[in-house]
Amino acid sequence: MSGRSGFLPGRLGLSGARIPHADRHGLLWLSRGRLSVEDGTLRFVCSGSEDLSAGDYAIPYQGLSMILLGPGCSITHDVLRLLARHGTLLAAIGAGGTKYYTAPPMGQGRSATARRHATLWANETTRLDMARRMYAFRFGRVLPHRDITVLRGIEGGRVKEMYRVEAEKFGIPWKGRRYDRSRPTAADVPNQAINHAATFVESAADIAVAATGALPPLGFIHADSSNAFTLDIADLYRADITIPLAFQTARKVLNDPTLSIERTLRYDAAAEFRKRKLISKMIDQIKELLDAHDDGRDT
Repeated sequence: MSGRSGFLPGRLGLSGARIPHADRHGLLWLSRGRLSVEDGTLRFVCSGSEDLSAGDYAIPYQGLSMILLGPGCSITHDVLRLLARHGTLLAAIGAGGTKYYTAPPMGQGRSATARRHATLWANETTRLDMARRMYAFRFGRVLPHRDITVLRGIEGGRVKEMYRVEAEKFGIPWKGRRYDRSRPTAADVPNQAINHAATFVESAADIAVAATGALPPLGFIHADSSNAFTLDIADLYRADITIPLAFQTARKVLNDPTLSIERTLRYDAAAEFRKRKLISKMIDQIKELLDAHDDGRDT
C-alpha cells in the first residue's frame, strides 16, 4: 500500500483524476479494495490487483456511466448515496465480468435508448429485421429468409457443426449436446463446459445491456425470458468466444481431472473477456443495433 500519496483531497474534478477510465464507454473496473466517500470525493483504497496497483485513489464518478465492483471489494453506504445522486450506476460482478450480481436502476437518467428499443421491438416488421441483422452478424452475410423459424433452424445446424469442429480440434470425444437442467453436473465435461461458458458470456451481456440502458425482456430472437435481449447479445459471440472457450477449457480438465470445470472456466473466461474487450464490443454492438448515440440528449 502506497498510503495516501495517490489521493486527491476535496471535491475532485475530472481533469485531475488519477485513476483512468477502463474504456471509452465510461466503465471503471475495481477489485481488491475498499470504496468509500471522503470530503465529497469517491475514494478507493486498493490492495493491488491485475488491473490496478496498490494505492489510494480518487475516482471521477461524475464522468463514469458505471462502476464495476469485482471480487475483494467492500463499499460504504455513503457511496451508494453519492452515486445515486449523480446517476452513476454500480454493479457487483465476478472477475472479468463472468458474473453479474446486482445493479441499481439503469439508463443514466435518459430513456432514449429504451424507447428506441421498445419502438423497434413493438413493430413486427422491424422486430424481424433486427433478428435478421443479428443472424447476419453471426453468419457474416444477410440471409434471404424472413421466417424466424427457418433462421433458427439454420443457426441450429451451424452450431452443431461448430461443436463437432471444436471437439475435433481439441481431441475431445463428442456425443452431442446433452444435459439435464435439473442435474447439470451429470453431463459430461464438454457439455458442462458449454453450460458454464454460456453463463459467463450472458453475464458479460447483462453488464453491456445495463450500461446502455436497453430493455432486457425485449428480445428480437429470444422471447418469454426476462432477459431475452441479453440472450440475443450473448449469442452473437457464441461462435467466436463461447464454444471455443468451452472446448479449450474442457481439454484442460480432461487432461487434469483434479481441476474444477466451473472455476477453471471462470478464470479462463475472465482472461479472455479482458483480452478481447468483450463487454466494450457488446456495448458498441448494442448501440449499433439500436441506433443509439451518446449525445447526452433525451429526445
